[in-house]
Amino acid sequence: MRVLVTDKINELAGKIIAPAAEVDFLPTMSEEELIKIIPQYDALMVRSQTKVTSKIIEAGKNLKIIGRAGVGVDNIDIDSATQNGVIVVNSPDGNTIAASEHTVALMLALSRNIVPAAVSTKDGKWERSKFTGRELYNKTLGIIGLGKIGSHVAEIALAFGMKVIVYDPFASKEIVEKMGGEYISNLEDFWPRCDFITVHVPKTKDTLNMINKDSISKMKKGVCLINCARGGIINESDLKEALDMGQVGGAAIDVYENEPHIEECPLISCKGHIVLTPHLGASTEEAQINVALDVASQIKEVLSGGSASSAVNIPSLRPDKLEPVKDYMQIAENAGEIAIQISGGGVKTIEITTQGNLAGVDIQPLEVAVLKGVLSSMLEGVNYVNAPYLAKKRGIEIISTRSNKKCNFAGLLTVKLITENGSAVVSGALVAKDIPRIVKINDYETSIRPQKHMLLVPHVNKPSMIAKVAQVIGENNINIASMNVVQKNDKHETESIMVISVDTGVDERTLDAINKIDGVHNSKYLNLTAKD
Repeated sequence: MRVLVTDKINELAGKIIAPAAEVDFLPTMSEEELIKIIPQYDALMVRSQTKVTSKIIEAGKNLKIIGRAGVGVDNIDIDSATQNGVIVVNSPDGNTIAASEHTVALMLALSRNIVPAAVSTKDGKWERSKFTGRELYNKTLGIIGLGKIGSHVAEIALAFGMKVIVYDPFASKEIVEKMGGEYISNLEDFWPRCDFITVHVPKTKDTLNMINKDSISKMKKGVCLINCARGGIINESDLKEALDMGQVGGAAIDVYENEPHIEECPLISCKGHIVLTPHLGASTEEAQINVALDVASQIKEVLSGGSASSAVNIPSLRPDKLEPVKDYMQIAENAGEIAIQISGGGVKTIEITTQGNLAGVDIQPLEVAVLKGVLSSMLEGVNYVNAPYLAKKRGIEIISTRSNKKCNFAGLLTVKLITENGSAVVSGALVAKDIPRIVKINDYETSIRPQKHMLLVPHVNKPSMIAKVAQVIGENNINIASMNVVQKNDKHETESIMVISVDTGVDERTLDAINKIDGVHNSKYLNLTAKD
């Protein structure tokens, strides 16, 4: 067997893989160059420089595994790898310390004017009074996103004597308070409290431009902002304007909307106090060694006939457990996704009830699938391997119940999600043995084929409601693929829901327009892992 390692990965990786395969270290190559040589290899190990496209994967007829020495796998075509039976692995924990320390380093650089003071001193000047800074002690650090990196930043900040407040709709108040922080349940209360704000969330439809002109206006004058997470979470143009006007006292940015084209970033010409670094969050010798060794070990394990510990695109589950429930895995994941997306809030408990033939088998794989569905709507990098660990770390209780109550399906799985906002119930089943359907959403019995883009529109049951909703959707150039309108069983009930499958995502503007229709309330856009 042969393994190709590229993108300047530490050579220790080769020593780990060597017992299982021959290892070739080559420089970063273009798509065309890789296509020519990839048929020779059983595994490919890269960092972020190499774009592993579908053409490369399809040319790699012998590929069994692709390893990304890092957290993100944006540079790998996951769908193509899955379709071609290629495992994709990453190292989700390898750069946690590096990214956390870089965040704190940038915060210190801002508070003590390190960069301009260094430039001035190297110019032969002595301007002590000009660069008087601020202590972090007793200042309030606001952390958005309490994942692995956010949690470690909080620990360091608390050790500095800072006050830490946390906004994370999916974290529990108990966990935040146990670590010594204060849980803030809404951003309106969060913004004005902070002297420093750091973001540690994935880039999603909910976090894109989360910090913008409107949110900045609600912050304390002179606040300092740090972003080592993903470009686009802070609106760069709005941040530049706020820095130039003095509303934001300083900013430290490590990630950008259009990397690596930094020349296009408006922050380059910013007049305010700003520190810019070229995506260095994971760039430490230790982190690069850690992620390389982690991924190399997984490649060796897979090539030796074992399983990967951090597979991104397949469940790392024992075949004997998976086989009896494998047809229900996708619908279980979809049920979890829908439940969290219609409820929101910090998850406390997930109750899973099985009926029919599912009541007589081990449903551990389905529990993992439900967890993946719930957690994937909150966090990046969730897979069937790490979902139970992430749930345990966040204090989420899993309760599984087998019911002997008769049902109308061969097997029925019901997910009840209890959050700080209330609860949501979603049931999934297979129709005609192999057709997945969502058969219940809260009090509504239905039969819905899960689709990637869906709208859930609760409304008053009166004439012309369907036409009004459809008109708004059409006016926003969104095509309706299918619609299911359901009324509660009670014939006197005045409430119904529309479940609408659409061809593309639905933005907030369109959703707001739907919610403004008289009789419509609390519509939700659902983004599922189901294929179009």
